[in-house]
Amino acid sequence: MENQKVWFVTGASKGLGLTLIKLLLAGNNKVVATSRNAQEIELLLGQRENLLALTVNLADNDSVRNAVDQAVNTFGHIDVAVNNAGYTLYGSVEAMTDLEFRQMMDINFFGAVNVIRNIMPYFRKQQSGHMINISSIAGYKGFGNSPAYASSKFAVIGLSEALAEEAAIFNVKVTVVAPGFFRTDFLNKGSDMVCKNPIPEYQTETLVRRLKNMNGSQTGDPEKMAKALIEISNMQNPPLHLLMGPDAFQIVSEKRQAENQEFETWKPITFSTNIEVSQSESIL
Repeated sequence: MENQKVWFVTGASKGLGLTLIKLLLAGNNKVVATSRNAQEIELLLGQRENLLALTVNLADNDSVRNAVDQAVNTFGHIDVAVNNAGYTLYGSVEAMTDLEFRQMMDINFFGAVNVIRNIMPYFRKQQSGHMINISSIAGYKGFGNSPAYASSKFAVIGLSEALAEEAAIFNVKVTVVAPGFFRTDFLNKGSDMVCKNPIPEYQTETLVRRLKNMNGSQTGDPEKMAKALIEISNMQNPPLHLLMGPDAFQIVSEKRQAENQEFETWKPITFSTNIEVSQSESIL
């Protein structure tokens, strides 16, 4: 009972978000669950005293602010916020339209910015809180035919690192989570997974076919990830960076090893850019 909290969770109508709020409600926590259609949440879970389901447009700061204000007015405060909402769209940089690219950034990145911007005043005032931002292994390694998703998820990591430095003086914790492949409905989008006008030469369909074949056999268990999020929310010193899944650990570790090797290879050029100091200047 002592660990019960008020949670604000975006993207709560499916996947990890839905799994998480089910566990939170089972633990008698209070949950503000947001999605593009709150009725979807209520149909799945029913109306409960500890559940506030809200329709929110994450790309609209006013919509997010109203949701945060409703959450505080209903439950008194917020202890943990989870920026979980997001989607992907496959296609090369060349093929994706400006609108397709920007819409993904609006939800995956600026949606999180809007939530943070509107919850931080409450966290700052109460001198406590935990902001959990869901990124991806694609936030550490860019994959071809997924440029907008990678860009948004890289940005979420940088945002989280900056926020952690800003929020520490207010006793507010920040964790950015990078999952590998988990058995959710994330890949159940069919043709909606591909940009409107893919360029055949980039072989986007090959990637999509491989992902569809993987669907249903991902090794990650979303319930175990949700339980891990609840566990870190009760820690005095939770991690800033948290990889989820052995596949995430392997991919990110190999990427960093390759980066370090590349940095060492090109260190002569890296170290060649300082202004040359003359002998007389060095004496002074």
